[in-house]
Amino acid sequence: MAGLAVALQVQAEACARLGSPMYAELLQRMAGDLGTPGPLERVLAGHEDDPGPSALFLRLLGTVHRLVLERRAGALAAYYPSVGGRWDCDAAWPAFVDLLDVERGEVRRGLERPPQTNEVGRSAALVGALLRLPAAALPVRLIELGASGGLNLRADRFRYTSAEASWGPPDSPVVLDDAWLGAPTPVERSLDVVERIGCDTAPVDPATTEGRTLLTAYVWPDQQSRLHRLRGAFEVAAATPAHVRRERALDLVARLEPQDGACTVLWHSIVWQYLDAAEQAAVRGHVERLAGAASAEAPFVHLALEPTRRTAGGEHEFLVVVEQWPHAPEPAVLGTAAGHGPPVSWEA
Repeated sequence: MAGLAVALQVQAEACARLGSPMYAELLQRMAGDLGTPGPLERVLAGHEDDPGPSALFLRLLGTVHRLVLERRAGALAAYYPSVGGRWDCDAAWPAFVDLLDVERGEVRRGLERPPQTNEVGRSAALVGALLRLPAAALPVRLIELGASGGLNLRADRFRYTSAEASWGPPDSPVVLDDAWLGAPTPVERSLDVVERIGCDTAPVDPATTEGRTLLTAYVWPDQQSRLHRLRGAFEVAAATPAHVRRERALDLVARLEPQDGACTVLWHSIVWQYLDAAEQAAVRGHVERLAGAASAEAPFVHLALEPTRRTAGGEHEFLVVVEQWPHAPEPAVLGTAAGHGPPVSWEA
């Protein structure tokens, strides 16, 4: 259980840092219960050696939240702000443990599925970066790995504001306020997205009640602004088609080729950790293949928002990193983001 205890503590600290006191408290309470025979231990049986990047406890919390949203959580719902409840850790804990016992099979099935955090806020990094790239003056083919419900494939249909300027449709139901800090974003530029394709091993359809519920479940229940922009993104998705295929990242990238007259952008956010080492290496190999095939008429951009260390032994940061061919092939850090996106702080 030592590994699980460390993972719990790390996740609790991350939730506190990223603005969810509810989940921070709940995870701390779970840490105190870990190793004690009972519902939590039974739910986690067989997952004792899961690696930290698998986000085991976000899987658990997301599954419980889904049961709350589906009105299958009994008394626990009274403490979840996402359904009108008021969080009280001491009062909620017995109901939480009871739910783990009653719905043990359902919760254990949820542990087998990667988190579906199709976080709309991360689109601030995507759009802000593309506005900085000369190649994106061409029509953009947007290709996303680990796209989940494909909400960020519609990133150009959201509204972004900063202290100095704004960008995006003024009537968009998704507004990301204070999206950008630091070096000015060239908001006078436009983006023409002509293709929107993603992949996911377990894609979610935001047009269905089941899909919307699942995506909502992975938003932390006490973060109302994230819940609000997710609901807006469902509206945008209904009006803007995108295609998310059920396949591995490797399979999508293996078929990808640059296209004359368009800028091909391969994008991913908080996905890399869910690929095993072999698939990471294979995807990287295809990125290098695409780089070699790129030209001024058919540029290729690899854009990522992932927890990354600038130097060996340094702290993890959510870095916006771009590689672009043929003109600037060396990886460049454009800025840093918060875990769920805004604000993105652009570097000079």
